[in-house]
Amino acid sequence: MVTTNNIILDSKQIDQKIKRIAYQIYESNHKEKEIIIAGIADNGYYFAEKLVAVLKEISNLKIVLCKVSIDKKNPLNTIYTSITSEEYKNKSLILVDDVLNSGTTLIYGIKHFLEVPLKRFKTAVLVNRNHKKYPVKADFKGISLSTSTREHVVVEFNKKETIAYLS
Repeated sequence: MVTTNNIILDSKQIDQKIKRIAYQIYESNHKEKEIIIAGIADNGYYFAEKLVAVLKEISNLKIVLCKVSIDKKNPLNTIYTSITSEEYKNKSLILVDDVLNSGTTLIYGIKHFLEVPLKRFKTAVLVNRNHKKYPVKADFKGISLSTSTREHVVVEFNKKETIAYLS
């Protein structure tokens, strides 16, 4: 059970952050015909699905949703995507994850996509923490949060509500 003292963002606040990030992505890509939203499984993909839903409401862009599977314990293992590299080649791509903590997952995701020429490459996260071990940043972020290294940010996506909290 999550106590209300630990909640960083409630469902309404998360929806507002998603809408704001979607508008920022659209503003940054308004001249594009098509963009790729690549969500890192699992929570990054759920976040990406929500971004895509809002982008489809507010824009006439063709939006392709891509699932990125990274072995978070061994990020050097093969990374899999739900679309082929030909489908995102020379396109604008936004790599999405729920929380940017050390930057490990995001940096290996970035490395994967840099093997194919892209027109534009950006990153988006719901919660940006300040414990980076790699020089990676979020271009679009819902909230920046300074926490201790012992604290852990959890984002729970489910049908009824989505919350972010410290554990």
